[in-house]
Amino acid sequence: MSMKFLSEEWAEAVMTAVNSDDAFSNAAGTAEARIQQVIKTSDGDTHYWTTVDKGVLGLGIGDLDNADATITQSYETAVALARREINPVTSFMMGKIKVEGNMGMLMGLAGALGKLAEAMSRLDVEY
Repeated sequence: MSMKFLSEEWAEAVMTAVNSDDAFSNAAGTAEARIQQVIKTSDGDTHYWTTVDKGVLGLGIGDLDNADATITQSYETAVALARREINPVTSFMMGKIKVEGNMGMLMGLAGALGKLAEAMSRLDVEY
């Protein structure tokens, strides 16, 4: 049974999938990060957050205090990224993804965020 994208159930499933796979942990290493995501839709914005703490992913719906970076994108871009239909770096260069905050930290987490995207793409999600 599929779960709704950007729901609490989706956040829990992503977190479980990522944390049960050593690939993310190995890619993240000892990094620590607090990332706020803002997904823009015609009905308003949806916020979710991601934390990385020494190889463990945290993910939830809502806002995060003291984020290291905030990533803003349209719903369509978020879906395409989750399905691995577009490349995040190319999307950033094309202006489809906006980043405020610590860009260097995000670049350092590129490998781990790629593993996160792989896990997301394997889930049965209703977009």
